[in-house]
Amino acid sequence: MSAADSSVNPSASLAPTHNPDAVWAQCCEKLRAELPEQQYNTWIRPLPPAELLRDGDTTVLNVRVPNRFILDWIRTQYSARLEGILAEVVDGAIRLDISMAPRAAMARPAGATLMPPNAQVGSLGTALPPNALAARGLAQGAQHGQVPVNPLPPSAGPHTVMLADPTIDHHNVVGLHTGQRRGGHPQVMGLNPGLTFDNLVPGRANQMARTAALHVAGSPGHMYNPLFIYGGVGLGKTHLMNAVGNALLADKPDARILYLHAEQFISDVVKNYQRKTFDELKAKYHSLDLLLIDDVQFFAGKDRTQEEFFNAFEALLAKKAHIIMTSDTYPKGLANIDERLTSRFDAGLTVAIEPPELEMRVAILIKKADQEGIAMPEDVAFFVAKNVRANVRELEGALRKVLAFAKFSHKEITIALAREALKDLLSIQNRQISVENIQKTVADFYKIKVADMYSKKRPASIAKPRQIAMYLAKELTQKSLPEIGELFGGRDHTTVLHAVRKIAGERAKDTELNQQLHVLEQTLKG
Repeated sequence: MSAADSSVNPSASLAPTHNPDAVWAQCCEKLRAELPEQQYNTWIRPLPPAELLRDGDTTVLNVRVPNRFILDWIRTQYSARLEGILAEVVDGAIRLDISMAPRAAMARPAGATLMPPNAQVGSLGTALPPNALAARGLAQGAQHGQVPVNPLPPSAGPHTVMLADPTIDHHNVVGLHTGQRRGGHPQVMGLNPGLTFDNLVPGRANQMARTAALHVAGSPGHMYNPLFIYGGVGLGKTHLMNAVGNALLADKPDARILYLHAEQFISDVVKNYQRKTFDELKAKYHSLDLLLIDDVQFFAGKDRTQEEFFNAFEALLAKKAHIIMTSDTYPKGLANIDERLTSRFDAGLTVAIEPPELEMRVAILIKKADQEGIAMPEDVAFFVAKNVRANVRELEGALRKVLAFAKFSHKEITIALAREALKDLLSIQNRQISVENIQKTVADFYKIKVADMYSKKRPASIAKPRQIAMYLAKELTQKSLPEIGELFGGRDHTTVLHAVRKIAGERAKDTELNQQLHVLEQTLKG
């Protein structure tokens, strides 16, 4: 039995032997017993009532949910279990049918008739308490897979979450789109309609980012406000922000949404300062429902800009509008930014984006090629992913080169073709990233001598950078463990292996170390 996407057959009629309240009560009580309280209260309790219909010999559970994000989440996480429960609860065949509710009302399918609320439930007897009926939106199943497994607790305060985000980051915002805001006045949005949750590649690497972003899209102005996303260039910060904006716009077409780069805000402040028209600035920014602003590190040293942004920030939070910001570093690491601003940046949820792991890079390549109508062989995708590691933007660039080379040469996509198409990139990479270059770069970064990389000294101030250099040598070069050990003063390959495993493990847990490694990787890759 599977969750159905299609609407109920128009000829569906009453299912008089089942009571929808009792059916859902049983389902909810079982789910409540199985799920963490936070998950149950976040995703299931708030859902609206369901309808129970008869379609021939099949009982149809008709569920309407408020928006597609809740729909996607429920499909991914709960539908399989719900189907199993329904099979236990309802006599005979049962099918799930979930769809988004009409904006005006929870209308039922044409021709379908509601079951009498006092009808019996086969062998189950009477209904359970009404509060269990909130689980109605569970049913439609795990088809989109767009939401991570563990949503962050609604009651949580400030958090810092590390994540690897494989989303494709396009900084080229497609023009300014004109919509209509309340009152019929034009609304400038600046959103790129091509950057959505649908074209994010799902996986472990982006789990927490998608959770936070989907929470915001589904319930703006509440949890994780502001949402602060930081990380290096080309890792998906802009994509994630635009996805939230496009999602909210799809759900609420009259929402007042603005995406812009921090430099545009600075320009607006300068122009209004020159014209003495700060009321216009306030009218533009203080009335928004969602403000998406990229690269707030550009506010550094600009006192008047920071003051105006602080005023806009406070005004938006006061009216429960949502703010999402990006930066190249975490809030406390921002230089020359007023502390009252950075403290507010850090008051909601702070998430760090890091480069996607190998498997995610492969998935991105295959999906992007598929979007171009081309089947990317998995071995070729692995070859490209292993050689392009800096960020997703570079990964996409490499893919475009391979696809173009295959098209113009009228050849199949193979590893040999990919190697030929990317020969300049691979040549530069191989020439620039050597173990010696890694040793020098790491030594400079941690302010030790290059000679310490080869020495037998073991103080932490030297041993840790040396282990980091070994880790990067393994990650960024084609050298074997014995070869790397030889270049670090004749060390045994087991010493190198220990260093690689140690740093990899710490990177996953230590936010500061991960940021340092990312900076080193970006530096080495030019």
